[in-house]
Amino acid sequence: MVFSSVLGFPRIGANREVKKAVEAYWAGKLSAEGLTKVAAEVKKANWETVKAQGVDFVPSGEFSLYDHVLDHSAAFNVIPKRYVGLGLSDLDVYFAMGRGRQSEGVDVPASEMKKWFDSNYHFVVPEFSEETDFQLKFNKAVEEFKEAKALGVTTRPVVLGPVSFLVLGKAAKGAAPGFQPISLLPKLLPIYTQLLADLKAAGAEWVQVDEPVLVLDSAASLEKEFASAYGTLAHVAPKILLTTYFSRLDSNLSFVSKLPVAGLHIDLDRAPAQLQEVVDAVKGTPIVLSLGLVSGRNIWKTDFAAAIKSAQKAVDALGQDRVIVATSSSLLHTPVTLANENKLTAEQKDWFSFATEKAAEVATIAAALSGSQDAQVAAALEANNVSIAKRRAFESNSDDTVRKRVAAITPEQLERQSPFVVRKEIQAKHLNLPKFPTTTIGSFPQTKEIRQARAKLGKGELTTEQYDEFIKKEVEEVVRFQERIGLDLLVHGEPERNDMVQYFGEQLHGFVFTQNAWVQSYGSRYVRPPIIVSDVSRPGPMTVQWSAYAQSLTTKPMKGMLTGPVTILNWSFPRADVSRELQSKQLALALRDEVIDLEKAGINAIQVDEPAIREGLPLRRADWDAYLKWAVDSFKLATAGVTDQLQTHSHFCYSDFDDIFPSIQRLDADVISIEASKADMKLLNTFKHYGYSNQIGPGVYDIHSPRVPGAQEIKDRLKAMLDILPDSLLFVNPDCGLKTRGWKETEASLVNLVEGAKWARENYA
Repeated sequence: MVFSSVLGFPRIGANREVKKAVEAYWAGKLSAEGLTKVAAEVKKANWETVKAQGVDFVPSGEFSLYDHVLDHSAAFNVIPKRYVGLGLSDLDVYFAMGRGRQSEGVDVPASEMKKWFDSNYHFVVPEFSEETDFQLKFNKAVEEFKEAKALGVTTRPVVLGPVSFLVLGKAAKGAAPGFQPISLLPKLLPIYTQLLADLKAAGAEWVQVDEPVLVLDSAASLEKEFASAYGTLAHVAPKILLTTYFSRLDSNLSFVSKLPVAGLHIDLDRAPAQLQEVVDAVKGTPIVLSLGLVSGRNIWKTDFAAAIKSAQKAVDALGQDRVIVATSSSLLHTPVTLANENKLTAEQKDWFSFATEKAAEVATIAAALSGSQDAQVAAALEANNVSIAKRRAFESNSDDTVRKRVAAITPEQLERQSPFVVRKEIQAKHLNLPKFPTTTIGSFPQTKEIRQARAKLGKGELTTEQYDEFIKKEVEEVVRFQERIGLDLLVHGEPERNDMVQYFGEQLHGFVFTQNAWVQSYGSRYVRPPIIVSDVSRPGPMTVQWSAYAQSLTTKPMKGMLTGPVTILNWSFPRADVSRELQSKQLALALRDEVIDLEKAGINAIQVDEPAIREGLPLRRADWDAYLKWAVDSFKLATAGVTDQLQTHSHFCYSDFDDIFPSIQRLDADVISIEASKADMKLLNTFKHYGYSNQIGPGVYDIHSPRVPGAQEIKDRLKAMLDILPDSLLFVNPDCGLKTRGWKETEASLVNLVEGAKWARENYA
């Protein structure tokens, strides 16, 4: 028979129980024992939920209180020296690595975070050196396997593979020049040997070993490392399911198919064309093929007929006993369940499938491929046919006005009136900013009072007029605060915004929204992505009211704040029936109208954030040019319709720019701000190497941590920046928006930031 499999399940809890418990622990309101209890309850619910859907291979070991990569670092003793000897418990060391700590005499910054491949999930980057002392401090995979077994659920444990763990890490500060983490593989393999042998001894029949780096071009140089690793581990481990996702194996298949593993998982949602090549490669081997047919990255209901037709090719070639129907990746990237949604229309709800429903989908597809005569399976197949037909009928409708406007885009619409060197002089006179101008990235703390007011508006307990008066007071407080501490280029603080993507989606045609479709972004930071369901257009101004009001309160220049088209697309659940390019350009045209209206309203600086532009880069280099062409064009289309005196800004975070720097230059933003503090300024060398000539604001402190940077720390960062960048180009700003921070730490940090800028003006006149 054909088996079914889920590669991972959301670890946040159906009602965000983990977020609430973790934040309560951080606040000293919940004990470590209480936190462990909540974690156990969520794991139990996850295992029982997946099993109840009829899934054969239920995952375990992938649950995390913060990040699964950080879990491996903690378990393997990959703990940077700065976190050792502080008198902290193991749990507090773990959280300090993830978010930093500044309390009870301890002051350590957080570790660097990066995007998990091309997703909006962030992982904590492991740090390695020649001195890394690998130890198996605890075996999380075994512990959770036994925990599930005691509850009557036999699971397939999940671990991150040794090659990916090393490749995704970085050389620690004290590592020798040229040190490569992969060189530590011989030292790491005994740890994995012990981990997997213990799993086998505990009774695990299979283990899912994730090696996502196998879908990268760079994996081609790691053939010997993979052969060494799996040649060693296959002898001691349970049956290994080597798991890849998010893209295709391509040429790496030639060595992957020769590895001594029992199974291979491929992503047929993101890379459906690889199926035949992979089937041909494994046909003459005993390898079981796991087919990622149900999307782990989107929320659309799976087309059963199409999935069964695709999978049947593998069944015909390999036989039922060598095929598993699976989710394409972990369901970490999808909401927990549709059952919590009661405001979607019946038609809309019928389009979607969240994690719980996706688990049922893999079970149904597997049963159908096994020839099941079960009436429930037949009913599910028929219901799916009806649902898909209805959705296709809806998708066939389009907005002719929007489509014609996209088709009429000209090259001239992508270009500013004058080159940057001309604009810079005009803007300098118009804005009259000092040297080393200070600013923030946009949002200020979203206080309990703001969230309560928004909730009351939604419940009808506040009128729109009452809510607007409340927001006006919040905006004025933010403006007066910025004036008081001496910031130069102000923002209105965004108190009216629930989320930097959702806020815009709610004011655009073409989106629908959920109540509880939360997805983890990092740590306890969850987001609720909007869903693009049809052609996108702007019925009217979205931000002009609040930006114009804020500008009326001050003589200092005010930045208008928008989220860019590529980021709105990447941080939403996009349509699957039309191209991402079309959706991005529709968004760009809507934002172009907003930018023009903001300038007409007297706003002379506008920030169009694109933190996700690097995130959306395809994982295979062969696909880069096409993506970068439409992504950059979308940004330029959104921002180029203004006069030379308007200063355009954009913001990027957690990105490696080395490979796409020409595209960053082609954006032609007057000022870009970038996350830099957690990356130890390494990004700036890229900008120096390429001779970046526009203005730039590298973040001088990390806002993802509650830690307050000292004034001297900021001065030291500015000095390091000025060793690399011309002083005429430098803006001074935090790494990112301040929405998730408290007011006390925000004020202290920004006062130190302003002091740092004043110091720079005095010393770099």
